[in-house]
Amino acid sequence: MNILILGATGFIGSAIAARLLADGYAVTGLARNPDRARVRQPAIRWILANLEKMTNVADWASVLEGQHVVVNSAGALQDGLSDNLAATQQRAMIALQQAAKPAGVTLIVQISARTDGAGSDLPFLATKRAADMALAASGLPYVIVRPSLVLGRNAHGGTALLRALSSFPLALPLIHADSPVETVAAEDVAAAVSAAISGTLPSGSDIELAAEERHTLADLVRLHRAWLGLPDAPVLSVPPALARPVTWLADIAGHLGWRSPLRSTAMTVMSEGVSMNRRTPSGLPALSAAATLAANPSGVQDLWFARLYLLKAPIIAGLSLFWLLSGLIPLLAPSQASAHFLPLMPLSAAMALTMTTCLIDMALGAAVLFRPFARRAIIGMLAVSLVYLLGGTVLKPALWLDPLGPLVKVLPSLLLALAALAILDER
Repeated sequence: MNILILGATGFIGSAIAARLLADGYAVTGLARNPDRARVRQPAIRWILANLEKMTNVADWASVLEGQHVVVNSAGALQDGLSDNLAATQQRAMIALQQAAKPAGVTLIVQISARTDGAGSDLPFLATKRAADMALAASGLPYVIVRPSLVLGRNAHGGTALLRALSSFPLALPLIHADSPVETVAAEDVAAAVSAAISGTLPSGSDIELAAEERHTLADLVRLHRAWLGLPDAPVLSVPPALARPVTWLADIAGHLGWRSPLRSTAMTVMSEGVSMNRRTPSGLPALSAAATLAANPSGVQDLWFARLYLLKAPIIAGLSLFWLLSGLIPLLAPSQASAHFLPLMPLSAAMALTMTTCLIDMALGAAVLFRPFARRAIIGMLAVSLVYLLGGTVLKPALWLDPLGPLVKVLPSLLLALAALAILDER
């Protein structure tokens, strides 16, 4: 049986893909970067695709050819430069449903969410709800799976934020610390998908997945802190009003393409907590949060990830600010800034070179703030920094001894750029 997985490179999708491969199915995945995905998961057949651009029935014809089951685990939290929820979570899914029957697809498994409660009118849940309703009315065999907060060996989004918050020194600053949170293991979500495909879950099933236990957010963060091997710390309850500047900045970052779990959609949903209306159907596994973490012991890499996760935004912002100021400050006194070049070239050429380098610095500082351009901007920063160091060393080596350290200061900026490049990937 051939199975197509949407979102197969993601946190939940990769767990589903691993389970279905183990079950003996032939798995195909969609990816924006299939070459990289193929290196990580060579057992999967990868197809280049972008759901945002697959909003017409004709866009699915070649993708669905030969596929018997489609599993949709793709999703996004909030609109931004990198995501268009109406396109990916609604229009593309409805186009898929319309193309599925003539293509011979016998089942669609939709990974959705509880779409009522806090935030139900926001695009994140509204588009999921629209796709779910269209699927139920399509006449196609289907199963809808609605997991609670998903935990697993890997981390993304809310799970990554849990780990980051749990690693804070001295105290744990939490918004909505007493909100209820139910969890489900990523492997249990994959098991539910497997049950849907095997027929254990009948067509038309609409199920919610959650372990029996219910935590508060504070308890769950403490559980992750113990998993990381850190001593217990007191919870510092932060009023939502004081957190609004962080949410505002996270929303701005989202418009620039950064997928922060601190955006307003997540904060709205968390104000009510993550809890389900119905219990997980009998016969399906439902590991507790403690059991899920115990089955995946942490290593030092998990502690590094947790501590670096919340530093990622300040690192990118600091790198941007450094390069923007490096270009702007010399423009305030161009004659003085170009004085270093006067022994080597005429004044006009020195001024032109100063202006060019300033504009390059400012362009790189601005570009790194936009997620689609960040990698190329950081690589550009590294290349330009090396050119500055090499050029300064060859043309005016005395700059290394300059009291203001114009060349020495390039070295920490190189290290900051390398750090940013190292933690840039989201999954």
